[in-house]
Amino acid sequence: MATKKAQSKAPAKAAAVSTPAATSSSNNTDLWKWLYVGGVLISCLTSALKFTVADPYLAWVLALIGVLVAIFYFDTKDFMNFGLRYLIVLAVAGAAPLGGVPAVGGFISGFINGFATFLGPIVLTMAVLYFWKKYFGSL
Repeated sequence: MATKKAQSKAPAKAAAVSTPAATSSSNNTDLWKWLYVGGVLISCLTSALKFTVADPYLAWVLALIGVLVAIFYFDTKDFMNFGLRYLIVLAVAGAAPLGGVPAVGGFISGFINGFATFLGPIVLTMAVLYFWKKYFGSL
């Protein structure tokens, strides 16, 4: 008898996990994740290929996407680790003498600089949210 009760309880838990509320939250998280990935790729490729046709507007759109992704996707509890990763990317972007590498050096330098440029608004927004939650309460 005990095994039948254990078996009948297990499918009930699995059914409870796949509720419509859980899937809608997952879809929202997926949207912000893909906006982050798209922003990283667009920023890196436009910087690496020196694409300047939509220069001021594209930068503002990417900054807005970075702020929104920081608010809705990233957790402010991970701010210290994310900020450290950002500082490492900045150090690599500033210190790597990749411009002297023939054929691909400028492309790789531009790619890393674009990545660091896109992460800037994200880290700044995460810092504001982190200190707001820490000193003024939760949002």
